[in-house]
Amino acid sequence: MGHNAVQTSTLMSDFLRQCGGYAIIDGGLATELERHGADLNDPLWSAKCLISSPHLIRKVHLDYLEAGANIIISASYQATLQGFETKGLSMEEGEALLRRSVEIACEAREMYHNIGCKVSWDATGNGEILKQRPVLVAASVGSYGAYLADGSEYRCIHWLLLSIVAQIARTICWGFGIYGDAVTLEALKDFHRRRVQVLAESGADIIAFETIPNKLEAKAFAEILDEDDIKIPAWFSFNSKDGVNVVSGDSISECASIADSCKQVVAVGINCTPPRFIHGLIQAIGKVTTKPVLIYPNSGETYDAERKQWVQSAGVGDEDFVSYVGKWSEDGACLIGGCCRTTPNTIRAITKALSTRSSSATTIQF
Repeated sequence: MGHNAVQTSTLMSDFLRQCGGYAIIDGGLATELERHGADLNDPLWSAKCLISSPHLIRKVHLDYLEAGANIIISASYQATLQGFETKGLSMEEGEALLRRSVEIACEAREMYHNIGCKVSWDATGNGEILKQRPVLVAASVGSYGAYLADGSEYRCIHWLLLSIVAQIARTICWGFGIYGDAVTLEALKDFHRRRVQVLAESGADIIAFETIPNKLEAKAFAEILDEDDIKIPAWFSFNSKDGVNVVSGDSISECASIADSCKQVVAVGINCTPPRFIHGLIQAIGKVTTKPVLIYPNSGETYDAERKQWVQSAGVGDEDFVSYVGKWSEDGACLIGGCCRTTPNTIRAITKALSTRSSSATTIQF
């Protein structure tokens, strides 16, 4: 095993050890951007702010760091080169925005650490600098389904075939992760490859492949990581609507097995899934991999892709959300955070809950 492979394989276990056995992932981005005044009624969704208001993205990252997050995720989930092209941007401009998404997160981390050093200096009175909390920057890669669901015109000739599929099956794809026979493994690899390459060289610590809806896309990501000799580690995170399978109907166990077999993948888990389903999914994942399990559920609300609105009646508040955290930790999850509609208050409550458990728990062995 080469030096880089060794570094990749140990990054997450080393990081978790530095964090005390568990790490906190940040929460929802779009909700917070809107709370700070951003208008996200756009095909690029939160990635729009990379163009219009990067300072708001930085502010949200800082809010999550101050709430206790150990991992902040870049605003690149909906940022695809194809999506930027439909907005009239060149390939070079699109790649620059992808890199900028990671730079903003790194800037927030540096600002947070600088603030912490200043506070520590002032508090001790003798210039002692307290140990900084470990923080990773994760570069987000959303699924092809996220691109299809944006409702934009598909003007790129190179993607004409995929665009036709998108116009026919946009809603089906968003809700169920079913892309149709025209979207092959090679087509998905072609769609994602350059974005992954750019983000891997952007200064991020890890790539977060998020909301993966099916086995096909998981395999595409795994093959890109292997074939393109990506130098930084990754995590795979799937989503589910029933607590048994991923949204396409593929088995969560089979999907997690794909992640387990990829040497670059250092953690496997679930995101953007109602909290009530997480317990069984952690158990299923734990049966097929020994890699760290991460979970960052949504609030439990349901997204209406046609109206582009969240249905609030099904959601849970911060207190109810955090009531699950102890059980998830007992089940084996060691990276825990929130996804859509969770806030810095959610992350602050998770941090408090895990800190309380950690004070009386035995040390986790890796």
